[in-house]
Amino acid sequence: MSSERDFNDVIMGLAKKRGFFWGPSPEIYGGSSGFYDLGPLGKLLKNRLENAIRSSFVKANFWEVECPTVSPEAVWKASGHLDGFIDPVTQCTKCEQVFRADNLIIEQSPDAQIAGQTVDQLTETIKKLGIVCPACKSLLGPVETYNLMMKTRLGLVQDAYLRPETATSTYLLFKRFLTFFRDKLPMMVFQIGKAYRNEISPRQGMLRLREFTQTEGQIFILEEDEQNWPQYDSIKTVELPLLSNIAQQKGSTQPVRMKISDAIKKGHFQKPAYAWCVYLAYSIFRGMGFSEEKLRLRQHLKTEMAHYAQDAWDLEIQTQSFGWVECCGIHDRGNYDLTRHQEFSNEKMSVSVNKQPVIPNVLEIAFGIERPLFCLIDNSFQPESEARDTDWLQFPPEVAPIQVAVFPLMGKDELLQPAREIYDSIIDVGFITQFDVGGSIGKRYRRQDEVGTPFCVTIDYTTLEDGTVTIRDRDSMNQIRVHKDDIIQVLRRLIRRSVLFDSLK
Repeated sequence: MSSERDFNDVIMGLAKKRGFFWGPSPEIYGGSSGFYDLGPLGKLLKNRLENAIRSSFVKANFWEVECPTVSPEAVWKASGHLDGFIDPVTQCTKCEQVFRADNLIIEQSPDAQIAGQTVDQLTETIKKLGIVCPACKSLLGPVETYNLMMKTRLGLVQDAYLRPETATSTYLLFKRFLTFFRDKLPMMVFQIGKAYRNEISPRQGMLRLREFTQTEGQIFILEEDEQNWPQYDSIKTVELPLLSNIAQQKGSTQPVRMKISDAIKKGHFQKPAYAWCVYLAYSIFRGMGFSEEKLRLRQHLKTEMAHYAQDAWDLEIQTQSFGWVECCGIHDRGNYDLTRHQEFSNEKMSVSVNKQPVIPNVLEIAFGIERPLFCLIDNSFQPESEARDTDWLQFPPEVAPIQVAVFPLMGKDELLQPAREIYDSIIDVGFITQFDVGGSIGKRYRRQDEVGTPFCVTIDYTTLEDGTVTIRDRDSMNQIRVHKDDIIQVLRRLIRRSVLFDSLK
């Protein structure tokens, strides 16, 4: 590929061609930036990721909730979004297009250090670096702030907003959680749902959307419990790829693998409970199929953190299209959120500790799902080669949209019925399976390679003689014969990666 844009165009082209996503939506009306439709395979892939996320949270003893996506203005005044959920924007002095200033600077000057800059400083940076309008190459105006929330109205008179994240709607349930958890802290909950942000000029396709699905997990916890976290001992020797703020200040961009216990000793993490949250976020993304070498955890610089934040790390994924992409935030929010809602709602958001009211702290894991979905497609992309005459996707078997494809060698003879029976038996145990009779067997293999199907089962004339079928491995293109009575067990082991394909020869 000649450039990042060229590579991204290839990824987007394959994704649109094979039904992962389409857009901007609605395409037949010209499309609106920041909105995409998920096609059949994109929806399957998203379901896989959501299931992996849900499984990780439930295994960690979080409870799932679901809240409305619209709340009255008072909620967002209390949360700080009404005044503080803003982006820096700049307008072209000629064509009048509006752009997000910080993103535009990084696009045209990737090495620029702009974290924490004010609007005045961003204006000076634009002038100093010669940043121009990407549409017409004209000069840009001064940087201003713009609120990202989408406004609506409840009935005729009450102003309201679509939520820009799921966390606030979770905080509002604090008193209900106390009843559900029988007044015992810590309380751990998570939510998966839609969020909306009125981005000025969404760019980079699926990476910046106006409507997206967000996952957020919250731990409501007392300060003393943050230092005495029972799950810490089980993960303290786990190594994480850490890029601390100290390392960044020294100019480093490479993470260092470090035991969690050593990270605490070095002061990178202050609290064992928070360190466990960072570990959990990392394990969630590993569970979505991302390899270790594609992940890093980057600590926010002091200039990046909100005034109330006690610590903040981002999980980033290395992509072929856009380099390192921020995909998840892990935040130590202190008691800011519950304090604000107590103040504005006049409802008690505290618990009794030694007969004194104490407002708990909140530890948070937050990420959208569409970004890792795109990053997984990007990471899985393999270009055509001498061995294979098509671009293809190397999804991990456990998250592949289609896990198994079933082919009768011929589609109009005695092979069709046994192939249908095998297809039914595979789909009955829960594997997403496609039945395909169109074209030569080679063309069918190529179609499945393009969409990342890890295993193809072919029913041929030998099947009629001895009951065996072939299983083809996508990555190696090797094949083995397995008796049809054993196929479910073999596929289950292959998809769960409890056995390697080559070991079954």
